[in-house]
Amino acid sequence: ATARPLAAADRMRTALLAAVSHDLRTPLASAKAAVTSLRSHDIEFDEADREELLETAEESLDRLARLVGNLLDMSRLQAGVLGISATAIGLEDAVPLALDELGPAAATVATDIPADLPAATADPGLLERVLVNVIANALRYSPPDQPPTVTASAHAGQVELRVIDRGPGIPEDQWEHVFLPFQRLGDRDNQTGVGLGLALSRGLAEAMGGSITPETTPGGGLTMVLRLPAAAQTSPEEPQE
Repeated sequence: ATARPLAAADRMRTALLAAVSHDLRTPLASAKAAVTSLRSHDIEFDEADREELLETAEESLDRLARLVGNLLDMSRLQAGVLGISATAIGLEDAVPLALDELGPAAATVATDIPADLPAATADPGLLERVLVNVIANALRYSPPDQPPTVTASAHAGQVELRVIDRGPGIPEDQWEHVFLPFQRLGDRDNQTGVGLGLALSRGLAEAMGGSITPETTPGGGLTMVLRLPAAAQTSPEEPQE
């Protein structure tokens, strides 16, 4: 009776080791190379070169921190010990925070969030993690001249946020594959798998009472739709009789 859970745990450990050896190695190596170059006495760098190396180190360490955070959150999610503190939060506030965390790479992302959009019910920290992962994925596969767009709307008691890209897209019969943990590992050119980010994002969204589903972008590409419960609308208190 215990064989099945043990087998699942072994698969998770194997995938975790693959993630550490594959996805974490690249930013770690980039940051290490930049710092080593800056400390070298054999080459004299001008100010522009120093700034470029420091930027490389910072971006690599930021990416490394996001990857480690994803791994830790996925472990907590799998173990059922992820703490959630849901509150009313406006997407007009949450989306810019996620774009700031992504840094210069997200500067081209267009946003269209109505001023009268209802607040969503979500954990602010977990929502930011979801948005960072989904937008980072859209950036990864977007053509340089067609950056992603983030739009939002409200329907039937839910707040919907769409992250729209015009990349190569994914066939509908393979949509569920992008939500498999570590699906992208081993083949970075595989457009049907995008690693840990989307798997974690779906898990976090569902833990907050929401969902993430893919759609085909009209004209080509992939749209990720994040749905969250709308926060209860407060109305002025009526005078007591």
